[in-house]
Amino acid sequence: MPTILGQNQYGKAENRVVKITRDGATHHIKDLNVSVSLSGDMDEVHYSGSNANVLPTDTTKNTVYAFAKEHGIESAEQFGIHLARHFVTSQEPIRTARIRIEEYAWERIEASGANSRFVGADEVKHSFVRKGQETRLTQVTYDGESWEVISGLKDLVVMNSTDSEFWGYVKDKYTTLPEAYDRILATQVSARWRFNWTDDEQRTPSWEESYEQTKKHMLQAFAETYSLSLQQTLYQMGSRIIDNRGEIDEVRFSLPNKHHFLVDLEPFGLKNDNEVYYAADRPYGLIEATILRDGCAAKIPVDLTNL
Repeated sequence: MPTILGQNQYGKAENRVVKITRDGATHHIKDLNVSVSLSGDMDEVHYSGSNANVLPTDTTKNTVYAFAKEHGIESAEQFGIHLARHFVTSQEPIRTARIRIEEYAWERIEASGANSRFVGADEVKHSFVRKGQETRLTQVTYDGESWEVISGLKDLVVMNSTDSEFWGYVKDKYTTLPEAYDRILATQVSARWRFNWTDDEQRTPSWEESYEQTKKHMLQAFAETYSLSLQQTLYQMGSRIIDNRGEIDEVRFSLPNKHHFLVDLEPFGLKNDNEVYYAADRPYGLIEATILRDGCAAKIPVDLTNL
């Protein structure tokens, strides 16, 4: 039986680029992990090994570093747009470019103050500590005509120590979980949101402001929702984003329920009044859903594993 070539792509994955911007004595850091994936007229390289249409992956790596110098890194999204546009418009065989970026945040180390006994302590403008809250993500896809920008974050761990319940659920002969009327609700947020900016004729979103505001609304919804289920909290988080950020049409969450179980202290003659918990890392409930602006179709993949 004859065989034919199906979907294919190639590129250079995980190009680590750190860009230092020097504003006099004050420095600024952008720390990215950039993966480039290209597709188009690539049948012949698979069938015969001809590299006539192949831009070397080493060249894509070099382009990432050169663009960090030539264009700077205003935001992960804008940097991805520069790269995607370049690969599609400069190489005729390339039809589509997909740029995936992880951004690692840094914050400035606070100086001791002008009256410190340490020499120069009030002049520290180039020392940073890695932020540990989350990793920022973006995926930019361009086919020469339209754009798709999906941004998000992962590994953002949040907790409500009260204002959460879980009861009234289905019970069968295998159910042992007691109903809870005051519990810890904790999760490690993985979220993606899709922008409705799709072509160059539209006004480009303010990528940095959009990220900060989207994260703010997400966290506020988590903190302010009296939760009867993690599903309810998830929906409120997504709804708050859609309601407040007009540039976003779709949000998808993957929320593992980081269970905290009350420890039985009665064998020691102690009463555990919702004070001491065992934090279990597995197994865990996994709650996932997409929240959409009314009238919009879902485009973010259901499985976020590779996005």
